Amino acid sequence: MSDRNERAVGKAAATAPAEHSQPGEIDRFLGAAKRLAPLATGQAGRLVFALDATMSRQPSWDLACSLQARMFEVTGQSGGLAVQLVYFRGIGECRASGWVGEPERLTGLMRRIACEGGQTQIARVLRHVRDEAKSVPLRAFVFVGDAMEEDVDALAALAGELGLRGIRGFVFQEGQEPAASAAFATIARLTGGAHARFDVDAPASLLELLRGAAAYATGGREAMLRLAGSSPAVKGLIAAMDGGRR
Repeated sequence: MSDRNERAVGKAAATAPAEHSQPGEIDRFLGAAKRLAPLATGQAGRLVFALDATMSRQPSWDLACSLQARMFEVTGQSGGLAVQLVYFRGIGECRASGWVGEPERLTGLMRRIACEGGQTQIARVLRHVRDEAKSVPLRAFVFVGDAMEEDVDALAALAGELGLRGIRGFVFQEGQEPAASAAFATIARLTGGAHARFDVDAPASLLELLRGAAAYATGGREAMLRLAGSSPAVKGLIAAMDGGRR
């Protein structure tokens, strides 16, 4: 983001307030999260954690909320983890928190946000990752979603920029929607990252994927390899990354 005090990602149209998360409440919490940034500086690895928060995503949002703290468990040997939450929902709303170094803070933020109907805004997420990397060291991002309603060529161009900057995309898909599968695989390939599917009714599948991405964000390939011996999912991420190299 160009303005460090701005909570919106890019320019967002005005939206109707959500039933459980009024705009003022979210702004206050995100403002507090900005002030937490010193907790996440130093040697901590950084991971942008982006989620589709349109209406169909509520079950996955709740699952991610319950699992995100486990990402921090695998990063102690590599200096810790700082996470920035990015989400989109409604009519043109796309927002980012500050860098948060404590899982309970991230949980508190996520629990204040309710999903709303709307179209995907993956391009805005990718542009935000690109712009954020201009001011902080950034090795990886996660995107969790189930749909894609945008221009694939535009997404590919942005993904290519991130790949050239060495920012790996871990794109985790719920379901089998063909357009999403093709676009998500393209983003992963062009960033040098990995695309994988998960089942919301099998929480362990998403947990292992998130742990693998967090390990990469803090310790790179070596950290992922340490997990791979006990995690087939992480081993699959490494294989996908290797297969996506040009």
